[in-house]
Amino acid sequence: MKLIEDALVLLEQDEQGIAHITLNRPEASNGMSLEFLQALHRAVMMCHAREDIRVVLLTAAGRNFCAGGDVHEFASRGEALPEYIREVGAWLQAVGTGLINLRAPVVTAVHGFAAGGGGLGLVCASDIVVASRSARFMSGAARVGMAPDAGTTTILTQLVGLRHTMRILLTNPTLGADEAASLGLISEIVEEEDLLSRARSVAAELAACAPLSMSAIKNLVWRGAAASIEGHMADEARVVAQLSGTHDSREGLAAVREKRAPTFVGR
Repeated sequence: MKLIEDALVLLEQDEQGIAHITLNRPEASNGMSLEFLQALHRAVMMCHAREDIRVVLLTAAGRNFCAGGDVHEFASRGEALPEYIREVGAWLQAVGTGLINLRAPVVTAVHGFAAGGGGLGLVCASDIVVASRSARFMSGAARVGMAPDAGTTTILTQLVGLRHTMRILLTNPTLGADEAASLGLISEIVEEEDLLSRARSVAAELAACAPLSMSAIKNLVWRGAAASIEGHMADEARVVAQLSGTHDSREGLAAVREKRAPTFVGR
């Protein structure tokens, strides 16, 4: 049953009570623009509203799961970028907390790149993450003179520990699936051709369990892991908006678009 058939985000529900959200902006590697985040938020809120949804399965169309923020859209804003980033950050924060606060467990299938506050943030806000062997994970904020958002600075620490979080966020490595699994960022690895079937199998297994039990377990774990996630996300959004107005941030975005190394000057 189709619940939302937005051009940017699809939502359908099957007879088992599994809600399938599909990121559907493949031509931009599911880069997150304001309109994209608003569509994703609508899908997440509909999952909140329907008590017959037992599990949420999150997947993505195209070659990459999510490349993070839409750098071309960001660059087009010029001097108005900080205000745009504040609005985008608010919607991204709402999506992340919406996934975390869902009664239903969230199973996410990752292929290609999961990068930036968008891609890595969705991974961090998921309950179970199944990744293909070719999946890659990256923060991306440091390379464009920005700070991470979507709760990654607090949730990532809970997942992989402080030292690994510092390395991932400060030095911006590209993590392969094996390293991501060894650190605890993802739950399991499968071959590319098995990704969707395995993620659906995990979702079906959870859908067959007692829904009140699943909801209680999820809620208790998240509350115990990071009691102040929402407040921390607000701090992240404020800092990211401030940094987006700097010379270095504009230089970082230009360097990504022009496929060159940035020159940062500290202003």
